[in-house]
Amino acid sequence: MQVEIKIDSSYTEPKVLILTNAVTDDVNNIVKRISECTPQIISGSKDEKIEVLEQAELIRIYAGAGKVFAVTNRGEYTLRLRLYEVEERLNPEQFIRISNSEIINLKQVCNFDLSFTGTICVKLSNGTTTYVSRRYVSKIKKLLGI
Repeated sequence: MQVEIKIDSSYTEPKVLILTNAVTDDVNNIVKRISECTPQIISGSKDEKIEVLEQAELIRIYAGAGKVFAVTNRGEYTLRLRLYEVEERLNPEQFIRISNSEIINLKQVCNFDLSFTGTICVKLSNGTTTYVSRRYVSKIKKLLGI
């Protein structure tokens, strides 16, 4: 694959042009990645007020009692989205699902404790301890290079 960048002051925003002889899986993946680059807003409610939550501030997002919650250093917020909808909006290089009901921010992880048999204990920056479900253990180990 060849990559070429042309600087032209007549363009007010970046333009991507793909030249190819056929639409392949690689081309589809490139288009998908480029179109996903736009950050999507996540808003949460707390004390009857709605706030826009910055992805970098999120520590964990989890489902419980039929609701979805986002935890930041400023507190816990209730989201109006389902967990899979939140996951679609999050940066996949920064967030990872650790169970069917929880997603964590990798940049807010203090450590992973692998001493537990069959699971992984995760200590987060706010002092919260959570666990990777057995179904997601291999995914986390692969991420950690183990």
